[in-house]
Amino acid sequence: MGRNILKYGVIAGLVVAGGMWGTLLAFGKQMPHGWLGMALGYLSMLVALSAVFVGIKHHRDADRGGVIRFWPAFGLGLGISLVAAIFYVLAWELAQATVVGDFAGHYAASAIAQAKAGGADAAALAKLTAQMDEFRRQYADPLFRLPMTFAEVFPVGVLVSLVSAAVLRNPRVLPARG
Repeated sequence: MGRNILKYGVIAGLVVAGGMWGTLLAFGKQMPHGWLGMALGYLSMLVALSAVFVGIKHHRDADRGGVIRFWPAFGLGLGISLVAAIFYVLAWELAQATVVGDFAGHYAASAIAQAKAGGADAAALAKLTAQMDEFRRQYADPLFRLPMTFAEVFPVGVLVSLVSAAVLRNPRVLPARG
């Protein structure tokens, strides 16, 4: 099972990291914020984490005789998701160090500009500016940034693992071909 976790976790990790780098190359230092950034990010995560489903199915069919219970399948999915999330964090750290630079600064400036364009009053802008200054300070700390980045992708992996384990515990769903 460990071999499957590593194999499919690396595949998912490379896909999610590739999605991140593809977005970086397409948009440059100004990563898309708001709904576009979220849509692109979570779409690439779902595509990458389809490796969870494939990994559980492969383990069920090749190693378990076509049958797997929910908890072992869920555990396998979590392991794959963990490896993928670690790849995602490492890819983001590499992007920060080489291409993105001051993500927190760009994000803060974008949020403030969006609030100004939306007609926010001076008090709301002052409050938002203070919040963004605090965010920039926190984001500079790796003990804040790394878990925050991990938490972007791992919950998606938990959800995909739950659904995959629930579906694939039924041996009649996509049965092994023999």
